[in-house]
Amino acid sequence: MFPILQKPLAVDPVCGMKVDPDRAAGSSAHEGQTYFFCSKGCVAKFGTNPAKYLHPEAVPEPMAEDSASIEYTCPMDPEVRQIGPGVCPKCGMALEPATFSLEALEQENPEYADMRRRFFLSAPVVLIFLVLMISGLHAPLVEIIAATPVVVWAGWPLFQRGWASIRNRNLNMFTLIATGTGTAYLYSVVATLAPGIFPASFRDAHGKVAVYFEPAAVIVALVLLGQVLELRARGQTASAIRSLLGMAPKTARRIRQNGVEEDIPLAQVRVGNALRVRPGEKVPVDGVIVEGSSAVDESMITGEPIPVEKTTGSRVTGGTLNGPGAFVMKAEHVGADTLLSRIVKMVSEAQRSRAPIQRLADVVAGWFVPAVVAVAVVTFIVWAIWGPAPRMAYALVNAIAVLIIACPCALGLATPMSIMVGTGRAATLGILIRSAEALESLERVDTLVLDKTGTLTEGKPKLVSSADREVLRLAASVERLSEHPLAAAIVNAAAEQHLALSAATGFLSITGRGVVANVEGHKVEVSNTPSPEFRERAEGLMRDGQTVVYVSVDDRPAGILGIADPIKASTREAIDNLHREGLRIVMLTGDTRAVADVVAEKLSIDEVRAEVLPAAKAETIAELQKQGRIVAMAGDGINDAPALARAHVGIAMGSGTDVAIETAGITLVKGDLRGIVRARRLSQATMRNIRQNLFFAFVYNLIGIPVAAGILYPFFGILLSPIIASAAMTLSSVSVITNALRLRKVAV
Repeated sequence: MFPILQKPLAVDPVCGMKVDPDRAAGSSAHEGQTYFFCSKGCVAKFGTNPAKYLHPEAVPEPMAEDSASIEYTCPMDPEVRQIGPGVCPKCGMALEPATFSLEALEQENPEYADMRRRFFLSAPVVLIFLVLMISGLHAPLVEIIAATPVVVWAGWPLFQRGWASIRNRNLNMFTLIATGTGTAYLYSVVATLAPGIFPASFRDAHGKVAVYFEPAAVIVALVLLGQVLELRARGQTASAIRSLLGMAPKTARRIRQNGVEEDIPLAQVRVGNALRVRPGEKVPVDGVIVEGSSAVDESMITGEPIPVEKTTGSRVTGGTLNGPGAFVMKAEHVGADTLLSRIVKMVSEAQRSRAPIQRLADVVAGWFVPAVVAVAVVTFIVWAIWGPAPRMAYALVNAIAVLIIACPCALGLATPMSIMVGTGRAATLGILIRSAEALESLERVDTLVLDKTGTLTEGKPKLVSSADREVLRLAASVERLSEHPLAAAIVNAAAEQHLALSAATGFLSITGRGVVANVEGHKVEVSNTPSPEFRERAEGLMRDGQTVVYVSVDDRPAGILGIADPIKASTREAIDNLHREGLRIVMLTGDTRAVADVVAEKLSIDEVRAEVLPAAKAETIAELQKQGRIVAMAGDGINDAPALARAHVGIAMGSGTDVAIETAGITLVKGDLRGIVRARRLSQATMRNIRQNLFFAFVYNLIGIPVAAGILYPFFGILLSPIIASAAMTLSSVSVITNALRLRKVAV
């Protein structure tokens, strides 16, 4: 616990209660933030300066990872935060964990369990009312006995939330439900116990005062059913996260320094541990193979079903599935630092972010409930003055129907449910979306700017043309002593051809020219000095975008080597698909114009900007934006970070630097440009889904509220029963979530 300064007194922004030593329930530190609780359990988030609110000598205690210390948030309003489960003080919905963990997802939602229990216990009573309805019997005393436990006990959480909404001045769907059912129930109780106090305007042709226990009880049961269905459906929106978290193994097989092997919990794995991965097992953490080989299924992070061959020196990712081989790996990233953990965190944050399109729903929702209450009052007055006998009974029933049918919950859920499912679906395809804004903006992108090296190409120079094996062997024998990137390409090519290299002596690096050394008694020089003997062939290689390296032996030309940064195998397909999507493709590179033009011609790129300095990349993005273009930028290097930040949507290659990944709004885990095609299609599908949800919510209320008010009665004699209104209200929220869940199987 933390001692809290008594002055100045802090005020809980959720409920408005003061937080002081006498009323505080406690405080704790978590992820750099300091939280203080009022006596009601609400949480106030005050920032990163605990000294302002705590005694200077206070030392933060780590938070225990149990349900009482997990931070929860509202799916409709991510700014609402609370430690531990509960309900949102604004909309009344059940809160969800702000960050996901497998333990939390595997536990049954206490809110779901409570609502389900209340519904099933109230269901038999509803059947009693149905029997009375079918038989035409009316027994007020039986009805009051049957309805009271349903309305008062089963519906108690609904009334609690309704009262809290009034107290907190955040009117919501529970305000309407509590007002409608509470009025019907209390009116019926008085009408049953003291019918004589009602004037003639409340009585039917037989002089009886109608009671509404049946609608009150059935409405409560239907609302509870709606809550059960909604909570269950909301749980399914986290299926992608649950799937990702479930991929992490529970244990790892550690090899001790003395060679003894033991199975240990995953949490005990440390950086540097040697771990054995047997056939069919999951890779425990991120690391590098130090012994053995296998084929690893990486579909959980790349979306690609074909296993990837792994040998000594290859990197493997925690959660991926090992194939038929076995290997020993060295752990490099464990716990929260693994790629899987970072993916889960990024997806969780994206699912809690707000899309710009949500602003419209927020504005409407802010005025919605007061407007519905006003419509209900007007409905009551109109029916009370001009309605048929019994006027007051009609006025009451129709006003209640208006209150019940209006459902701001559907309006509030329209955007966040689609965002949750869409970002989760993207994660299973190897596409990490940092925010809902990036997902929304990607749909509107009309210009895609692509960095060349590492984005369009492999990013690693590779020998693609060689005179003969002997020339390559001699050149590699010299170049293996060099640190130049082109030297690595030559040495790697020799290794791939299993050439036996010889020792080189007298190594000398000549700045701006090349290297020279003695190999097997011969002077071997590898340089960029042109040789007339190979001019025609060299020109052909350079026209193909290759960098030419000349090899001479004992000062006589021996051959040339062509080195290039190969275009990724999937790039051409991706560019063609992006063109079909209507995007203009711009290549931005610091490479020479000649090399850039060759790549652009091969890929049919629309515009090339070559020899661009790193600092000018962001300026190029700004220039395109001034032309009115919606620009996305894809890159992988540190020098791409400013441009990624400047673009409407920054897209980082997962194979690139951490700086680029942290700057971008979207990350392609595999670094495959086909991921941009998938991401754009998913963005289009998600935004289409959101618009459908908003349309359903708006149209539902535009039609439902007037019908509930009785607008059809003068023409067709049709009135909407509060029970039917309750069923429609329940289905509206469930339909929005069900529609959002379709994104889990959308084809991209």
